[in-house]
This record gives sequence, C-alpha cells and structure tokens, in this order.
Amino acid sequence: MGGFKDFIMRGNLVELAVAFIMATSFAAVVTAFTNIILEIIAKAGGAPNFDEWAPGGFTTVGPFLTAVVAFLILAFVVYFGIVKPYEAVKARMVTPAEEAAAETAEEIALLREIRDSLRSGNQA
Repeated sequence: MGGFKDFIMRGNLVELAVAFIMATSFAAVVTAFTNIILEIIAKAGGAPNFDEWAPGGFTTVGPFLTAVVAFLILAFVVYFGIVKPYEAVKARMVTPAEEAAAETAEEIALLREIRDSLRSGNQA
C-alpha cells in the first residue's frame, strides 16, 4: 500500500492531473470564444456551416468541411490570442539561470581586468 501512496503522491502525477483539469476548463473557454467568432462571421457574411452540403451524394463531406473551418478558426484564435502573447511575455522575462550566468560573466570579466592590471603593473 505504501508504494501506491508514493505513486499517487509523486509530484509529476499531481501536476499532470492539475494540467488536465486546467486544460479541460480552458477548452470550454476556447470553445465559447470560437462560437463568438463564428457568430461574428455569420453576421458579417453568413454562417460557415456546410452540414447540408452533400456533393455527389456524400453526406459526410459537409460536416467535415464545417469541422475543418471551425478548427482553423480555433487554431487562429489560440495562436494569436494565446501563443503569440505568451511568447512575447516569455521573451521579455529573464530566468534565474540567465541572471546567474550574467552575474558570473560580470565577475569573470572583473577578475580578468584585475589579472590584466596586475600583469601590466608587474611588467612596468
């Protein structure tokens, strides 16, 4: 029973469960926003709904095209509404590792300057 408890309490499993719950909730938000975008498109130029279209008697082509259009709109919204802003914020942020590397580089440059100064002082 102890092994099962360790498995359940393992950090990555809990993080994965939280991520799954957040993703499920986020999917509802993205779907609702996509519906808003589809409604705006429908008011502007007609609903992008091909469900009744059946070229050559193939009744599954129309719903497939509707799903493709909805997916493309969803991908557009997610990319420009979430991914691009996230990447912009991430690019402006300095991680602790980068900060430590910059401090180390400054210390090394200072030590090299001291070394060079001592060398030139000893040779004169």
